[in-house]
Amino acid sequence: MNVLKFGGTSVGSVENIKQVIGILENYSKTEPLICVVSAVGGITNKLLKAGELAQNKNESYLSEFKDIKSIHLNILSELISSQDTTSKEYLETKLQALKSLLDGIYLINELSPKTTDKLLSFGELLSSYIITEALKERGNSVMRKNSQELIVTDSNFTKAEVNFNLTNTNILSYFADAKQSITILPGFISKSEGGEQTTLGRGGSDFTAAIIAAALRVNRLEIWTDVSGMYTANPKLVKQAYPIKNLSYQEAMELSHFGAKVLYPPTVQPVLDYNIPIHIKNTMVPEASGTIISNDYTNGKTTVARGISHIDNMSLLTLQGNGMVGIPGFSKRLFETLAQEKINVILITQASSEHSICFGIANVDTIKAEKAINATFENEISLHKIDPIIIEHDLAVIALVGDNMKNHQGISGRLFSALGKNNINIRAIAQGASEKNISTVIAQKDVKKALNTIHERFFEEQNKQLNVFITGVGNVGERLIEQIKQQKKYLKEHLKINLRVIGLSNSRKMIFDDSGLSLKTWNVDLDNGESASLEAFFEHVKTFNLRNSIFVDVTANESVAKMYTNYLKESIAVVACNKIACSSDMENYNNLKLLSRKYNAPFLFETNVGAGLPIIDTLNNLIASGDEVTSIQAVLSGSLNFVFNNFNDKTKFHDVVKQAQLEGYTEPDPRIDLSGVDVARKILILARESGTDMNLDDIENKSFLTKANLESDSVDKFYQTLIDDEAHFQKLYASAQSKDCQLKYVAEFNNGKAQVGLKEIPQGHPFYNLEGKDNIVMFYTQRYPEQPMIIKGAGAGADVTASGLFADIIRIGTN
Repeated sequence: MNVLKFGGTSVGSVENIKQVIGILENYSKTEPLICVVSAVGGITNKLLKAGELAQNKNESYLSEFKDIKSIHLNILSELISSQDTTSKEYLETKLQALKSLLDGIYLINELSPKTTDKLLSFGELLSSYIITEALKERGNSVMRKNSQELIVTDSNFTKAEVNFNLTNTNILSYFADAKQSITILPGFISKSEGGEQTTLGRGGSDFTAAIIAAALRVNRLEIWTDVSGMYTANPKLVKQAYPIKNLSYQEAMELSHFGAKVLYPPTVQPVLDYNIPIHIKNTMVPEASGTIISNDYTNGKTTVARGISHIDNMSLLTLQGNGMVGIPGFSKRLFETLAQEKINVILITQASSEHSICFGIANVDTIKAEKAINATFENEISLHKIDPIIIEHDLAVIALVGDNMKNHQGISGRLFSALGKNNINIRAIAQGASEKNISTVIAQKDVKKALNTIHERFFEEQNKQLNVFITGVGNVGERLIEQIKQQKKYLKEHLKINLRVIGLSNSRKMIFDDSGLSLKTWNVDLDNGESASLEAFFEHVKTFNLRNSIFVDVTANESVAKMYTNYLKESIAVVACNKIACSSDMENYNNLKLLSRKYNAPFLFETNVGAGLPIIDTLNNLIASGDEVTSIQAVLSGSLNFVFNNFNDKTKFHDVVKQAQLEGYTEPDPRIDLSGVDVARKILILARESGTDMNLDDIENKSFLTKANLESDSVDKFYQTLIDDEAHFQKLYASAQSKDCQLKYVAEFNNGKAQVGLKEIPQGHPFYNLEGKDNIVMFYTQRYPEQPMIIKGAGAGADVTASGLFADIIRIGTN
């Protein structure tokens, strides 16, 4: 014989009930079975609401009753033929009894726990009757037995304690003579020894099924619900969560206690005593494997941690004071006070100094707890031996569960490290000596982020999800998105990185999707997005609160650069090709570095110098290994190199600059490149990364432009001055040619000083044959005093700049 229990969602509609009937008929072909059913989905809440409205003299309780009546009569009419008037008459009689009870509550203005139990029992009595009659109509051998005639309890209404001696006797006696193939039992409900209607607490239908299963020593207890077993985490919050094939009883109890709604915690105890397996199954997908809970749970166990669960809407209360140290009895008085108020304590932690006791309770109990505790310790508070109770609201507790965690070192370290890296602050920690559960209290707003972070760390084969937000989707930004689209599969398969673009923005519009934007239609979607602003973009990123978030700046905008501090303070990594932040005043540069370390948020800007070339990364590796830079010589402007490689006595300087702009080698405003400011910023960044305190004003800029070029107040006027001053540029070219030299715009850093300017490079020099838009950097260090370390390659262009940004993003994912 098997015992099957179907929850509220499983009997929440006509279609679902038909599914249940099909399952029962299939099982009954081979052996007799017992089916425990909950109330129709949502009815228990409606009954409670109707009772509360009636108690408060609110006649809206009649509307709630009509809704309850309509739901049940509609289900009955769909399942039972219209010729069967007996069933409808019986149901209407029961519903009239319900209305009479509600009317009574309204008249006397009172809803006691005793009356509440009587009121709520209607849900299971009605659903079990309808299902029984539907099975009868299909020709099944079925009987309904009222569980109130079997399960005997004390008079602790709303959550009664079972008298197992009397209950087991009743169950064994009834089923010894039962001849039917299917027995339907209403869950949740019971009666006291005095004959008063009681209930087993919310979720008590599971408990009913376990009581029956244990009394009859059945082979297996099946709990049928709307999910395919107990999951590694709540699948509504963690999309990567998956069903756990096997669990121990202890693991299941820990997970269910900390919020896993699939199983009601007391369910486990009756069947645990007799080692009766519990099988969690999905009513809508009966062929799914589900989860088996038993002592033999090693089969299929592949992870040390088994699951993550959480409890929302809790508060943390702290009783503290110097007067508690070394004085026995404070804990006893505190928890006796809470017990007297029937307040459930979720979590407890106490400082070894005995200076404080910290515990977690549900938010709804905080006012009652505060009043009771302060009253209990009124004398000590008045004498300043202890402080009034301290309360922190809007918290949640997350529990990592697994029997085998105690046999593996570093579990706690991995847990706290993962949370810390994502700026999730831990308010309290509790871990029992058994090490089956590590509980942490965090802010309610961080729950989804924390669950996904922990799940990724312990259950996803070390896959790491990166959530990217890109501002600036022009030429370089488009190429970056294309590269991400092209490499998504490779990153997942080879680097275990799941990269998603969550937000995009240009100067006009912005779009977001926390499940990942389409990289095929993003440009069309962006055109239809909301109006863009830097502050609104940041607020969206902050509100999403996703783990491993990365803000990517693909602009040359100073206002965007000023937003970096906001992102870093939220532990959001920053990747930038924008040079403004790192070449701003030294105080801001140092502050960005400090925030990056403080909030564990990477701040990477490889493309600030040399586009996709690994210049900054190489320099950082030299410094980190203990080397010291003595001198840097470099051609750092791909645009200027392109210009001077293509300029000669047969071309015009204006035309070459225009070509460089059209091909994307210069900024939209070419004055930034040609004035030398861009190169000065780059050598400043390298000097700073070498360990030198320096500002932009400290760099000597020997401009090759004319006064008219430098003083032009628009791009158009600048181009006009280039035409007007063509003779000046031809003179520069002629001078170099006469010496058999090449014109190169060179940046130098030596002995703490830096300069940039146009130079005539002779044959034989490493810079002489530098072609196209290439960059070259020569690092002279203590380890490379004579033959420098040289990095050379394309230093401009949308593709290489995008690849440099992409490399920084990947670097974050692999660290």
